[in-house]
Amino acid sequence: MSKQAPMDNRTAIAALAALAQESRLAAYRLLVQAGQHGMAASRIASSLRMPASSLSFHLKELSHAGLVVPRQQGRFIIYTAQRETMRGLLAFLNQQAKPEAGAE
Repeated sequence: MSKQAPMDNRTAIAALAALAQESRLAAYRLLVQAGQHGMAASRIASSLRMPASSLSFHLKELSHAGLVVPRQQGRFIIYTAQRETMRGLLAFLNQQAKPEAGAE
């Protein structure tokens, strides 16, 4: 696994904001469960009982935050959770939770 640059505040805020909405969090969780093969947008919409137009908006927000990656597969758009971004976000939050050296 390659070591990535530390996540900056702007990127962390974008990821947290994207996940701070119930439908987007549900879609992201579903994609994490789907694994590396991802899931077609139509299947995500069906699983979440969400209109395609609403889902499209939410997936776009997750994509802009770097949390999901779309790819064309035939006539379908397959979305995959971008786990590296989540790992970066978790590392960012963990680093923020650590006390500064010498502080108590």
